[in-house]
Order: sequence, then C-alpha cells, then structure tokens
Amino acid sequence: MNRVKSILVSQPKPETEKSPYFDLAQKYAIKIDFRPFIHIEGIDAKDFRKDRISILNHTAVIFTSRSAADHFFRICNEMRVPVPESMKYFCVSESIAYYLQKYVQYRKRKIFHGKQTFMDLADIIKKHKEEYFMLPCSDIHKDEISDYLDQQHIRYSKAVMFKTVTSNLKDLKNINYDIVTFFSPTGVKSLLKNFPKFKQGTTRMAAFGPSTAKAVEEAGLHLNIYAPTPVAPSMTMALEQYIKAPDKAPAKVSYPHPVSVAPAKVAVKALVKTPAKVAVKPVAKAKTKSKARPAAKALAKGKKRK
Repeated sequence: MNRVKSILVSQPKPETEKSPYFDLAQKYAIKIDFRPFIHIEGIDAKDFRKDRISILNHTAVIFTSRSAADHFFRICNEMRVPVPESMKYFCVSESIAYYLQKYVQYRKRKIFHGKQTFMDLADIIKKHKEEYFMLPCSDIHKDEISDYLDQQHIRYSKAVMFKTVTSNLKDLKNINYDIVTFFSPTGVKSLLKNFPKFKQGTTRMAAFGPSTAKAVEEAGLHLNIYAPTPVAPSMTMALEQYIKAPDKAPAKVSYPHPVSVAPAKVAVKALVKTPAKVAVKPVAKAKTKSKARPAAKALAKGKKRK
C-alpha cells in the first residue's frame, strides 16, 4: 500500500490552531484539506409556525450544537418572541454554554452543561424533571436524546429549526486524495450526488460512527478506516494508526453494526421463559421428597409401637 500523502476531511477547517489534524499534518508531512460535504440552512419562521410549537410554553432549551443555538434565537427574533429571563439552557458541552454569551448573560443558575456528549448532560437534566424542555434540531438527527427523554418521562418538544443539505463540491473536479473522511451518512450521499461517476480506485475511505460506515458500504465503497474504537476513540487517532502501518490494515474493517429490534425482543423472551421453567421444577420436587420421607418414617414407628 502506498504511503499516505494527502487527506480530505469532509468538515469545516478548525477555528483553533490547536487541532490534532494540524499536528498530524506536521508530524507526517501530509497535506490535509478541509471541505464540508454538507451544510446547515435555517428553516423559515413561517414553516416553523406550521408545527404549532409555542416557544413561550417551554421553560428550558437543550442545545446540542452552536448551530442549534443560532437558529433558536434567529427563529425567536423572526417571530418577535421575547425570550424570558427565566429560561434555562442545557448545553452538551462547555464551549456551547460559553457561546450563549452571544445571546444571553451567562449565569450558572440558568446555564448548565455536560463534558462533551449528551449522556454527560443527562444526569443534570434528570435533576430538572419539572422543566418543559425544547429541543432545537435538524431535519436529520439521532434519536438518542428523544429516546432518553421519553424513558425518563420528561416533557419536551422536538423543534426542527434547520436542515442539513448537501454542499456543492463541483469545484473539487475530482477526488485526488489518498484518504477521504466521512462523519455522517449525508456526507456520503453528498459525494455521490456531486460525483455520480465516482470510482474509489486507490482512495481509502474513513468513517466515523456505525451509521456512516454502513452508508459507505451501501454506496459500494470499500471501508478502510473506522472510528471510534477502544484504541482509536477519535478520527485523528484512527488516521494516525493507519498512516503508521497501512500495510498492516485489515482487508475488511469491522464496526458495530446496528441491531434490529425484533430479534432483541425474541431473545429476551427466550432468556426469561427457559430459566424460569428449569428453576421451578427441581425446587418443587425437592420439597415433595423431603416432606414425604419423614412422614413415612413416623407412620412406621407408630405401627411398631402398637
């Protein structure tokens, strides 16, 4: 396998110079270009009104990204809805929490944040079950958050305020990179939409997350690099491992495939029913024998005395 000399990252260029991508480029003398394959477009206020969601009925907002914050306050402004001072904000990360200073005064009593993922924030939300939450999101989103809120019986409204659309990549002309990275199934669709006749050839594909990996394979492309894994929790770490030893990379990359719901239900029933039957029968027999033997001995002694 040829040495990796160039990588195309299908995300915006990092705003800070302290990015592991820049460290990777410098360490291995690799050219790394950044180009978003998808971008966000806001939904008009008139379209948002069709969902009949009253912002003022809610007492808290969950922000999963800066885009979610931008479009929430944009919609409020377009609809001339004054956001009350009492509104509470729950942010997935600290950086998003500090970003809110663009719109509201930062106060610890009304702005809460997790470390990096939603599950870090989940425990904090659980302590505020009395709130009525709004979840600004894209038309394409994961159900992880709504599933959790449903399980915890927390009141919330899912508010679609922006949409994910494919970017125009025609200026790239062709994909002459050793590695192309993907971070969502929509990114894979964007590549094929812009380049319908695209052929992988010697280009190696990297995917982040099982749904993205599945989209790569369903597009008829060969997956070479996958993250996250226990040894490579980030895309940059997975890339570095591959760059170090491309010849040692497995012919087929394994990743956690999604499990369907139906088989899971069958498996649970089987596990519950079978042990119950096996456990009950031996116990019942043991009790019958232990009681019967002492009773028989007592009768025998009584007959001998007579």
